[in-house]
Amino acid sequence: MDNENHMNDDGYVYNETYEDDGDYEYYYEDPLISLFDVEKEYDNGSVKALNGVNLDIFEGEFVSIIGPSGSGKSTLLNMIGALDNPSRGEIYIDGINLQKEKDLSEFRQEKIGFVFQLHNLIPNLSVMDNVQIPLLHTGMSSKDMKKRANELIAAVGLESKKRQKPNKLSGGERQRVAIARALVNNPSIILADEPTGSLDSKTGKMILNLLMEMHERYNVTLIIVTHDNDVANLAERTIKIKDGRVIEDKYNY
Repeated sequence: MDNENHMNDDGYVYNETYEDDGDYEYYYEDPLISLFDVEKEYDNGSVKALNGVNLDIFEGEFVSIIGPSGSGKSTLLNMIGALDNPSRGEIYIDGINLQKEKDLSEFRQEKIGFVFQLHNLIPNLSVMDNVQIPLLHTGMSSKDMKKRANELIAAVGLESKKRQKPNKLSGGERQRVAIARALVNNPSIILADEPTGSLDSKTGKMILNLLMEMHERYNVTLIIVTHDNDVANLAERTIKIKDGRVIEDKYNY
């Protein structure tokens, strides 16, 4: 594949400055995330979860990925988060070709924050300790780790609960801990897979509002996978997936 720093796509030229007949200058930035002809197969090719996905997502965007169960949306999120490898195609995150990265765990630790439907907190650790987990192998001092964790715990409104363990928290509070943990390592991308799926509507709305607030406050690129149109329409941009293909890509304003 031609790995130049710009590419032509429907008349646009990314990462190029040019002048038109009216002497106006335009500058197109490189995407933060780019997928080129990405396919993912399982069971020796009998199941195709992704079928030739081409996609660009830019820094600071809030994007929802929507589709029915089995459409490939969670597989797509796993590809972006370097939790799985494509069968074919290439994925670039912040200029890095994931297929050529030797240590994807280090990449994930530095670039990605995850929020899942099931929060995946460690039950025998306190809120404070759970939030600090992504910082354990960063070389950060214990003092600085606690300071950073305290900042994020306060940001999600759980200062009074930081010594409690997850089984003492409500579902919404546990999801807030997961959001704090996802942001603690200052990632450039937050990936949320059905983050309100196990919550009642009132608590789910609160969690979505918190994610959007964190997106604005920390200028992270936020990508939410959902099957709910109301959730999808909160995003600036919605990508619709069906049968492993992008069938629609639109801005919601």
